[in-house]
Amino acid sequence: MLDAAPQFQGQIHHQKLTKLNLLKRTVFMFLGACLVSIGLEIFLVPNQVIDGGIVGISIILAHLLKIKLGFLLFILNLPFLFVGYKQIGKTFAISTLFGISIMSIGTFLLHPVPVLTKDPLLAAVFGGIILGVGVGLVIRYGGSLDGTEIIAILFTKRTPFSVGEVVMFFNLFILGSAGFVFGWDRAMYSLIAYYVAFKMIDITLEGLDQSKSVWIISENFKEIGDSILARLGRGITYLQGEGGYTGEDKKVIFCVITRLEEAKMKAIVEEIDSAAFLAIGNIHDVKGGRFKKRNIH
Repeated sequence: MLDAAPQFQGQIHHQKLTKLNLLKRTVFMFLGACLVSIGLEIFLVPNQVIDGGIVGISIILAHLLKIKLGFLLFILNLPFLFVGYKQIGKTFAISTLFGISIMSIGTFLLHPVPVLTKDPLLAAVFGGIILGVGVGLVIRYGGSLDGTEIIAILFTKRTPFSVGEVVMFFNLFILGSAGFVFGWDRAMYSLIAYYVAFKMIDITLEGLDQSKSVWIISENFKEIGDSILARLGRGITYLQGEGGYTGEDKKVIFCVITRLEEAKMKAIVEEIDSAAFLAIGNIHDVKGGRFKKRNIH
């Protein structure tokens, strides 16, 4: 009986944390779906600029069949929700259903709202920005607004193509179809919107302060390591390596920096050893350890 109270308190704390995470997830997915609705109804659709995936197909069909866009967005995504439930899981399917429902309702409610611009270039750029941020938020918090990725996953199991290649081919086909429906100038504006949205999804998922991994091999490893600590304030790790050709022991410096520190990192290495091996790669997420920057005095 003495252990029951602390155990019960721990369970309550865990439940509160779970509810808080669920609330946060719901709020940001709602916000993301609303942004997608704004990007579509206020910028892209009125200017006959489309996006890729099921959204692009819905815009084309809504124009040809004179059906409400929100209705098509919901109906066309339903089969992929079922597949997503089977392939990925219940949580993903429920999150996706919530996001698609909010997006569809949003396009219904925003349909009578006056457009902000009739310039297709401005519509493509700003619509792409808003759309990309919205989609990025939904993906970041565990959902999806389009069945294209699910189609790609199924295709990759039966073909030698990657998910990214299948999605790209599928979207190029849809964006190309816009040329026959809306005209080739609108198809080109659609490519601009698609590219802008694609980049904004990346920024939303990874953040403006994107992390990068750094690998350095140099005879002057100690001097370079000390300079990184002193001038960048970043922690480093010395790894033991062996040259594949010579068989000699090598010290490898490993470090994680932000994108804004990349130029300074290159300058430090170039200044100490211009012949040093330097490799820099993108990292999607950093947790734990001592990534937080030290104060430099």
